[in-house]
Amino acid sequence: MTSKRPKIALYYASHDGQTRKIADRLAAHLGARDIDASTTDLSTSPIPTIDTEADLVLLASAIRYGFHLPAARRFLGRLRTEVPDGRIAVVSVNLTARKPGRQTAEGNVYLRNWLKRTGLRPAFAAAVAGKLDYPAYRWFDRTMMRAIMTISGGPTDPSTVIEYTDWAAVESLAAELAALVSATP
Repeated sequence: MTSKRPKIALYYASHDGQTRKIADRLAAHLGARDIDASTTDLSTSPIPTIDTEADLVLLASAIRYGFHLPAARRFLGRLRTEVPDGRIAVVSVNLTARKPGRQTAEGNVYLRNWLKRTGLRPAFAAAVAGKLDYPAYRWFDRTMMRAIMTISGGPTDPSTVIEYTDWAAVESLAAELAALVSATP
């Protein structure tokens, strides 16, 4: 008799593509750990069906102007009616996570506020740094990001492109997620 492989369903809301890239990398690392992992883009319409059979449902979302993307917020509202908090994981992708100590709910204001606003008590929560790509932004977004970076002590040169994502940390997150679902009966 073969035992069922643990399964993680990853749903993501990406604005500029970095969150998708992170979700894909997480899925690849999970697959290498013998975890069945699928990714689903929340920008499709209508909102995708939630895989309620998964051992863990992970929602990864980018931040835009202080809030997680609307598609992620809508999905989380539905997700909470179909899956208990103990089988939900969240990953917030934001530039605040580029700084040391800002990868947890306690250390990351955006993740902490998201959990507080929603009342969510997920089995797993983490923040991952995204990518700063001024040349790819429209004028308004570039101007807003430069203002935010001025306030937070980040780069403001409009030609700056920096991928802050720590890929070794993403692999470590996958290991933590794999251990979480592998330990679950």
